[in-house]
Order: sequence, then C-alpha cells, then structure tokens
Amino acid sequence: MLKRLTVRNYILIDQLDIGFDRGLSIITGETGAGKSIVLGALSLLLGQRGEAGMLLDKQKKCISEGAFDIASYGLESFFHEHELDYESETIIRREISPDGKSRAFINDSPVNLTVLKDLASRLIDIHSQHENLLLGTSRFQLNVLDAFAGNTKERMAYKDAFSEHSRLSIELKKLEEQANSGRAELDYIRFQLDEFATLVLKTGEQESLELEQSRLENAGEILTQLGRVSGELSDGEQPLINRLQLVQQQVNALKKFDPDFQSISERLVSALIELKDVASELESISEKFLADPSRLEQVNERLSAIYHLHKKHRTSTIDELKSIEFGLRDRLDRLDNLDDSVAAIRKQIELAYRALQESGELLRKTRTKAIPKLEKEINKQLAELAMPQAVLRIALIEAGEGHFLADGMEQVQFLFSANKGGDFKELSKAASGGEMARLMLCIKSILARTVSMPTLILDEIDTGISGETAARVGQILQQMAGEHQVITITHLPQIASKGNAHYLVFKETLKSGTRSTLLRLGEEERIKEVARMLSGEKLTEAAMDNARVLLGY
Repeated sequence: MLKRLTVRNYILIDQLDIGFDRGLSIITGETGAGKSIVLGALSLLLGQRGEAGMLLDKQKKCISEGAFDIASYGLESFFHEHELDYESETIIRREISPDGKSRAFINDSPVNLTVLKDLASRLIDIHSQHENLLLGTSRFQLNVLDAFAGNTKERMAYKDAFSEHSRLSIELKKLEEQANSGRAELDYIRFQLDEFATLVLKTGEQESLELEQSRLENAGEILTQLGRVSGELSDGEQPLINRLQLVQQQVNALKKFDPDFQSISERLVSALIELKDVASELESISEKFLADPSRLEQVNERLSAIYHLHKKHRTSTIDELKSIEFGLRDRLDRLDNLDDSVAAIRKQIELAYRALQESGELLRKTRTKAIPKLEKEINKQLAELAMPQAVLRIALIEAGEGHFLADGMEQVQFLFSANKGGDFKELSKAASGGEMARLMLCIKSILARTVSMPTLILDEIDTGISGETAARVGQILQQMAGEHQVITITHLPQIASKGNAHYLVFKETLKSGTRSTLLRLGEEERIKEVARMLSGEKLTEAAMDNARVLLGY
C-alpha cells in the first residue's frame, strides 16, 4: 500500500508531504484546484514521461517520491533479479532535472524506467477514463476473464506450449529453406570435391614440384655449369685434383727435414679426399639434371591444376586448399543430413502441436466455466448501480481449427445491451461513457475479491451518476477497500462520505504565485467539505446537517 507521497517543485506544487492509510481515501476539491496535478505526480512514479516543463521553479529539480509497504506482495524475487536491496517499506523516487533529464531510484539505487515501471505497476493501478476505453478491447476483456477464472497455471502452460511450437515452426522453416537451396548447391559442391579428389593434394607437394620444375626447365644450363666444374676438378688439362696431388707429394718430401711438414701433408691428403668426394658427388648429381621433357610436362600439368584451384578458391598454399576441401565435405554432409533433420523437426512439431492443443483445451475449459459466474456477478452489480435492464454477455470466439493465438485458441468478446430486449453489440459500440465507467467499477470490485490487486487509484469513477446510484458506488468502493487500499477522486458527496480518510486539494495565491496543495481533513473540516459539495460555496445549516447524516457523525 501507498504510505506516503512526497512531491517537490512539480507544476503548481511547491512541496507536498502527505500520508495515506489503509481502506478508502477520498480526494476532493473544486474544479481546477489541482487534483489532476496530484495524480500526475503519482503517474511519474509509474514511469510517465517527465520533462522540464513540469518544473515549478525552472532552476531546481522536480521530485516525486512514494513510500510503499510491500511486505505482503511477495516481491523478494523481483528485487533479487534486479540486484536491488529489498525493504518491506520500499521507496520509489523520480527526479526531473532543469535540463529535462529524468532519473529513477528504488531504495536509493538508480534504475532504468523499464524496471521502475515494472515494479510500480505492481504497486499502483491508476484507473481513469483512458482505462474505460481499454475495457472495449478484446485483450483487456480476455485478461479480465482470466483474472476472474484464476487460470494463471493453465495460461502459463499454454504460453510455454505456444512458444515451443512457434520455436520449432520457425526452425522447420529455416531448415526447409536450407534444404531447398541446398539441393541446388549439392551438384556444385560435388563437382568441386571431384576436383580435389582427382588431385589428392599432399602437404608440401607444391613446393617440391616447383623445385623440380625449376631443375627440369634449367637442366641444360645446370649440366653445362657442372661440366665446367668437373673439368676444373678432375677432367681438364690441369685439373685441380692433379695439381693438389703434386703439391701434397712435394710437401711430403719435406717432412724429413722438419716434423711440421708431416701434419701439413696429412691435411693436404684430407683436402684431396674431400675434393675427390665432391667431384664424385657432382657426377652423381648431374644424373638428376638430364633433360626429361615428358617429366617436365607432367610437373607443369600438375602445378597448373594446383594453381587453377588456388585461383578458384583464392588461396596460396596446399594447406589452405585442404581446409577448403574439408569445409566442402562438411557442408555436403550437413546438406545430405538436412532431410533427416527436417523429418526429426516435423516429429517434434507433431508432439508440440498435441501439447499445445491439450493445454489450449484446458485453458478454454477454465474460461468457459468462469463465464456464467462472471456474467452473473457483473449483471447483479449493474442492476444495483441503477442499470437494471443492462446485460453483459461474454462470448468466446474460436480462432478456428488448427489456429492458435498467443493467449489461447479463442478470443473473448464482451457484448452489451443497455435496454431490455435490445440487441447485443460489441461493448465499445453499445455502452456510453457513464455505462462504461460503471461497468469498469463492477469489474474492479469483483476482481478485488478474487485476486491480489495493487493500490487502486480511481479518477472520475463518478462520471454520469448521482443520487442513490452514487451512494451505491460509494458502498462498492467501501467493500473494495476492505481488501485493498483504494484512493478515489470524486465530485459527489455520496461517495466522499464513504471514505476512511478525506483529503482536500486547493489552491492558494501567494506572493510567489499560485500553489496547489493537499490537506488531510479533520472531522469538522470534513463536514464543511461535504456540505460544500452538497450546497456550493455558501454553506447552509441544512447542508451541514445533511453532511453530518451522510458522514454518520
């Protein structure tokens, strides 16, 4: 429940700090006194758009703050989910700065407007003429019926089944689209893989072939150069090996004169052995460089095929091509398995369809069972509100075989007839503004007995009524306030007299300008306010006596 409302610097309110109690609280005041301003300050807590134009003093920020007793609301999980400190007395605050920027807080922790709206909507329900218009919409009517039916469990089961069926249907559509496009792609993938299969690529092969190609293409030049080297070493007119042998013999002849020549001679022997080995190896190597046009043609063809794949797949190495090949094989496997995946999803959809249908049937039963009871309750209260000939009927309109809506397999339609024997038409087309307001009051009253509701704030619920009907509306509000905190703005003394607490909105003209404020009335002040509502500004003793009678003083 709302325990306290604090407002600073909002339109005509300089500062306001007012407490509220359980039960029925009445707010009255002359036209233009600022009742809508107080309601607007409360609406800020619900996340209504804030702007700099709302500021009374353009140099200061505007604050709207509400303190709520939430001990019985079961909101601990909400606070945990949003990482907020849970307090049984929770404070919601909204600030509008002079530059128009808005900030929101829950127990002094900053939150975004989405979180603020989520929490505030669970704590405050502001009923206005706009909500009367919502009563004419199919979705609102469905929510009313479900709230009365108490079918939260069945509705959640249906929503889960609907979500699962929708998810699988979307997945099936994607797989079918992939399968259709994949079938056209299969032949091309197989053609590409055939190219890879023909080549049987090996890591390092390209570098080896390129080296062999270079040798084969330059075989003549290489052999010529090898011949020159061989001539210098062993086959020329003065081969290096022969000359080195002569040098070694000459040094060897000197060793008898000095032992140092022995080691030099041995080193020359080693050099001769190495040179002979080099000459032998060069002779062997030269055999690899014999001209082989057929082998060169094979190498060129192989490299040409590899280069063709590089160009086609925009690669430069064999490993990159092998990676492309692996990807193509994986893609082929997935495309080949798509038909199996489609078949598997279709089986899952069949099961999900049955589950959706079963949950839809159970949900429909709860609604069908609740309709006669809800019609009876509403029509009974309409008669008590001076609408004895008015009748409301509730129809379920099936979506059709195999068709499912997000909230069930049917839509709800409220049909209304204001006169005996009259035709039943859609509520939005058949009911006047006053009839719609009274019908909404009936619904709120009935739901207040069956479901947990937040603080209910009623604005202009007394539209188009007076006299005994107004007294009956006041009684209904009293009954509702026995279960929930109700705050109502009214112009009728019959309703005002039913409250547990009475607040007066009035304007004052000060040196700084006109200000609106809200004051809780004492017993004598309340008698005078109800008397004013009965007789106008000039209070008569008869009006005062009548006010005392209404108030039961």
